[in-house]
Amino acid sequence: MPQPITPAPRLSLADGAMIPQLGFGLYKVPAADAARLSRAAIEIGYRHLDTAAFYANEAEVGEAVRGAPVPREELFVASKVWKDDNGFDSTLRAFDASMSRLGLDSLDLYLIHWPVPSTDRYVDTWRALIRLQDEGRVRSIGVANFHAHHVERIVAETGVAPVVNQVELHPWLPQAELRAFDAERGIRTEAWSPLARGRVLGTPLLDDLADKHGRSPAQIVLRWHLELGNVVIPKASSPERLRENLDVFDFALDADDLAAIATLETGERTGRDPEFD
Repeated sequence: MPQPITPAPRLSLADGAMIPQLGFGLYKVPAADAARLSRAAIEIGYRHLDTAAFYANEAEVGEAVRGAPVPREELFVASKVWKDDNGFDSTLRAFDASMSRLGLDSLDLYLIHWPVPSTDRYVDTWRALIRLQDEGRVRSIGVANFHAHHVERIVAETGVAPVVNQVELHPWLPQAELRAFDAERGIRTEAWSPLARGRVLGTPLLDDLADKHGRSPAQIVLRWHLELGNVVIPKASSPERLRENLDVFDFALDADDLAAIATLETGERTGRDPEFD
């Protein structure tokens, strides 16, 4: 068996917890593959697994965590409440259902998956997450796909800030203003779709940087995320790709590289704008 890679460094969260900077994102990983790939990820060196009720693979992720060859406290497991369950009581029920599927005693991070402003239930959802944290059922709480004004509202109405804001973020959509907003408030920005679902990898500029550093274009983009200070959760569909994605901590991009990647910004999204979802 190939040697494991040294796990990603951990970044501090505002509540005192520590989050591995690079994890395995399980969006669009079929349930039939999720346990196998999660086990492989842990064996390779991953310590951060990101799932969600909507992904329909929580049970398989939990199976891999329970059978992991490392102590549970070394693993960081995140899940999310789906937008259909936004609301106070419905979120508490959704959390119970997620924990039953995962088969775990506690969760490291629980997120509101989408604010869905049109239904105006995300503040009540946030109140439910605060309660779950107060009860010790989840270590850290955060949000996903929140614009700055969504974050401002939940903080204004509850006095509690999220420690993570997970958003679509890649070279086409670097989210500089939102990253600055989060940083000013001690919120870690976490990138989903960090490779723009693979579409950004056909860019000649990234091919050139890959040649310069002797790396793959995907590794160049993931290293860019790390240089920005993002938490990043790339998906992978094979152990080989899992290994490639994690093997990004022994090189660095220089200022010219970062300036070149900045020219790729177009504002294009691969998913929906949270304002209109």
